[in-house]
Amino acid sequence: MTHIDQEALVASLRGLQMTVPATGIVHQLERAVEVVDTLFGYSGAGLMFAGDHKELRYLVATDDAGRSLEGAQLRVGRGPCISTFESDAAVTTCDVRNDPRWPELADRLHPDVRAVAGVPVRLGGEPVGTLNVYQSAPYEWDESDIQALYAYANVIEQILTAAIAAEEKSALADQLQYALDYRVVIERAIGYLMGKHDLTAAQAFTGLRKQARDSRRKVADLAAEVLGEGAGELR
Repeated sequence: MTHIDQEALVASLRGLQMTVPATGIVHQLERAVEVVDTLFGYSGAGLMFAGDHKELRYLVATDDAGRSLEGAQLRVGRGPCISTFESDAAVTTCDVRNDPRWPELADRLHPDVRAVAGVPVRLGGEPVGTLNVYQSAPYEWDESDIQALYAYANVIEQILTAAIAAEEKSALADQLQYALDYRVVIERAIGYLMGKHDLTAAQAFTGLRKQARDSRRKVADLAAEVLGEGAGELR
């Protein structure tokens, strides 16, 4: 059963300038990590993302052993997954418990965590996290393992790209809806100013827009005030 730190997920996606609800993305990332774990017969898999200050946080882990791998690295600030992110390249170890690069990890890891491999997850060509797998016994990783991990890292990048695109479309739709909602208000205010000050439509709108800019307000808000108070005096 996978474990997902949804708070960390939401925070990390916000760091990628996303504000979409996390539920749909959670499901897709969970499935991607589960497929990596089961399809290739690894003992476990996990996904880490960088936070606002480029620190990695684990988001998805398939089991307690995987969580110990991610958590131990976060506590000591070093490890194969962190090295993967910092170097933007695949990093492997046939037995992390006896690897001289990270001697402080051994006592912090679940006993089932031995061989570890990680590849960067990129977005726009830049690393934003890592996809990691482990084996419960020493294991010599080969090129087929690394290529398989890169393939699924690309899937995760596509999930993130699609989510960002959806958010951008949503923001655009909100902006368009705002314009539609207030178009009538602005047009009515222009008509009011045309009648009161004997202006053309262009002159009325230009004056309304200038006053809005001078007062650092939205044209729609000023238009509503003009109609509501009947005091649309242009300066």
